[in-house]
Amino acid sequence: MTAPVPAAGETAAGTSRPTDSRTTETREAGSRPADLGTADLRPAAVDEVDNPRSPILAGFLGSLFMAIGSIGVGWLAPVSGLRRVPLFIWMRTEAIGVALSIVLLAFGGMLLVRAWLRLGQRVRVWGPGARKATLQATVAWGLPLMFSVPLFSRDVYAYIGQGRLMVEGFNPYENGISALSNYFQLGADKMWTEAPVPYGQLFLWIEQFVVWATNVNPEGSIMLFRMAALVGIVLCVIYVPKLAELHGVNPNRALWLTAANPLFLTNFIASVHNDALMIGLALAGLYYCATRRVIRGIVLVTLSIAVKPITIVFLPFIGLLWAGKNASWPRKFLFWGLTAGISLALLYLMSRVNGFGFGWINGLSAPGSIWIWYAPVGLMGLVVASISNAFGLDGWGLAKWAFDAGKLVAVGIVAWQIFRGDYDRLMRRLTLAFAAVVLLSPMIQSWYIVWLIPLFAVTGIRDDWQVKALYFIVSFFMVYAISDQLDVFPYLQTADLGLALALARNAAAIIALLFALYLIFLDPKTKLLFSKSDEPVTTRPII
Repeated sequence: MTAPVPAAGETAAGTSRPTDSRTTETREAGSRPADLGTADLRPAAVDEVDNPRSPILAGFLGSLFMAIGSIGVGWLAPVSGLRRVPLFIWMRTEAIGVALSIVLLAFGGMLLVRAWLRLGQRVRVWGPGARKATLQATVAWGLPLMFSVPLFSRDVYAYIGQGRLMVEGFNPYENGISALSNYFQLGADKMWTEAPVPYGQLFLWIEQFVVWATNVNPEGSIMLFRMAALVGIVLCVIYVPKLAELHGVNPNRALWLTAANPLFLTNFIASVHNDALMIGLALAGLYYCATRRVIRGIVLVTLSIAVKPITIVFLPFIGLLWAGKNASWPRKFLFWGLTAGISLALLYLMSRVNGFGFGWINGLSAPGSIWIWYAPVGLMGLVVASISNAFGLDGWGLAKWAFDAGKLVAVGIVAWQIFRGDYDRLMRRLTLAFAAVVLLSPMIQSWYIVWLIPLFAVTGIRDDWQVKALYFIVSFFMVYAISDQLDVFPYLQTADLGLALALARNAAAIIALLFALYLIFLDPKTKLLFSKSDEPVTTRPII
């Protein structure tokens, strides 16, 4: 069941390595990042990164601005003791303090985007020097966010409520947090008051431990949940380059696309999403499966499922990896059965320990019951509802049919990727199947996109329209996140003071959008990344 990791130039199960051009690309500062799709070998006479300190410092300032801005508009639990700190009082209850917080948050978030783009531009050769600069940037940009008030999401307060349910003896798969006394003081979104928990057994244990260890202290709980997320981030940092190398993709560029990405840092650190642990465990599991240490890989992927069950999509592809190239259909079905059996047995054992069974299955319906306008299927449902209502029909009833149609199409694509396609493209097929599940949902959150970025990065994001699309996606979701969820003190939302929540969000959106437009159309450096024309690239033979 175990085999050594393939040496340089070899391929692992389910991977493919493009032909090495035996050249390394170098560029002037300000030009577009190069990507050969293969691991570059460093020429001795070329500096790999042109002055990385400048973008790293700029990104650190952006992250620091976000952390300071979070004091005024980040999500604080009503019971939080920080509400009695004078600085917090001024930045959350005075109009000028809130306005300053909005400016810092919006400007800092987009400055972080620019720093990420500029760091990529300053890389001449994606070698060890580029990896070092990327890791330095990831640490420098992530550190201030570790101490920020939660931004862009308050799901972490739902985690605290669910942990408190377990500590107090409730079954979180059967009870919403409204079963708790004074549950509204926890700060969770009201959607969680009656909603069943959609998380697996492993994360329930983490929630229970955090609440028990901190005695329901919000700030202490947030820090421990961030430490759990940090485990997932470290796993991504370790296994993204390893998976990229297996696919003949430059590991250092894949790491920059993933770990230093502003969406990655804000969603996994600032927003404290458990998705960091989910995707980190899944990537580690895929690596071990691809290098023929399948049992270890299945265990890690199963632990990922026990955080958020969405990664159950990975199991059929792991079965194909295990079956091997040119496997017959009986052999494929045999290893699908073995993969599912091992994973299901582990999940069953975990469910027996806490006694809650597979109650998370009921919670999976919650994300699919909501929609958002920028999701293609969500927009389709909105159009169907609007037209139907105009004719006196049950618009939203028909919109649900549109949402269900999107799910059926996603299931069809997943099935197609499982049963059809080249073995050497197996990891890419998994990526496309997972993308179908995300992109054909009526609700697409920014952290759903972060699930996909590592998978696309390790299987290859070409330096053409593909990477440009990523730049636009990152910019869009940063602008949207900055303007979408701001915690503005209710006292300031009165008409007398003129700082309504809608006005605050519009102000944040305008600042972030103007900055994004500047990056795309006016910035003499970053506009090159979004333009149609490519910068000339100089190639030098390897020394």
